[in-house]
Amino acid sequence: MGLTMSGAALRAGVLEAFVLGGHILLYPTGVLPERPAAATHERPPVLLLHGFTDNRSVFVLLRRALGVGGLRQVEAYNYSPFTRDLRVTARHLARRVEELCERTGQDRVDLVGHSLGGLVGRYYVQRLGGDARVRTLVTLGTPHSGTRVAPFMDAHPLVRQMRPDSEVLTELRAPAPGCRTRCVAFWSEFDELMDPTETARIEHPDLLAENVQVTGIGHLALPAHPTVIAAVRRALDGPRPAALPHPDAASVA
Repeated sequence: MGLTMSGAALRAGVLEAFVLGGHILLYPTGVLPERPAAATHERPPVLLLHGFTDNRSVFVLLRRALGVGGLRQVEAYNYSPFTRDLRVTARHLARRVEELCERTGQDRVDLVGHSLGGLVGRYYVQRLGGDARVRTLVTLGTPHSGTRVAPFMDAHPLVRQMRPDSEVLTELRAPAPGCRTRCVAFWSEFDELMDPTETARIEHPDLLAENVQVTGIGHLALPAHPTVIAAVRRALDGPRPAALPHPDAASVA
C-alpha cells in the first residue's frame, strides 16, 4: 500500500508540474477581462471563478468543454488581483450574475469556482441571497473548512480569510435554512494546498451538498484534468458524477 500511494503521489506531482508549466505560459492571455457576449442558449449560463493570484486562463480546457455544442453560455469572471476581502468580491459577483441573467434572458446561472473562487461563490450563495440566482455551485479544491497550509502567507488578508478560525468561515458555518443551490465539491487526497485535504468537502447541515473525491490529481490540475472536466459537465447537466475506473490514471470516486 505504501509503495502504491508513493507512486500515485509521484504521478500527481509530475502532473502538477506539467500543468503549472502550461499555466505559466497561458497566464498572460487571461490578464484582461473578457468581452461579454449577448446570446441565447438552451441551458443556464456558467460563470467560472478563478483562485487566489490567478485569472481566467486557468479555465481554458474546462471552458471549452462546457461550451461544446453551444448549449450554454460560458464566461469567466476576473476579480481584481488587489482584492483584500472575498466578501467584497462576492458582492461584485452578485452584480455580475444579475448582468449575466439580464443579458442571456435566463433566471438562474451555474457557478464553477477553483480554490478561493469556490469560497467567493459559496459566500454569495449562502450569505448574500445568491441561492435565488445560482442553480448549481461546483467547487474544485476549495478550503470550505479552512486550510492551514503556508502559514508564512498570513500577511495577506485573503489568506487569513481562508484559515479555519476566520470571520468568513465562521459566517459560512452559520445556519443557512432554505438554501436553494445544489453544491458539488470536488476534493483530492493529493491537493497540496488543502490542509487537511478533507477541508475541500462541504460539511453543512443546511446545504444540499455532494462531495466528490478525486484520486491522483493535485490542486492545479483540478480545473484542467479531463476526468474532472467530464464530471463537472455531468454535474451541470443533471446526473450526479459517477465513479470511474482508474488503473493508472486519475479518477472521480
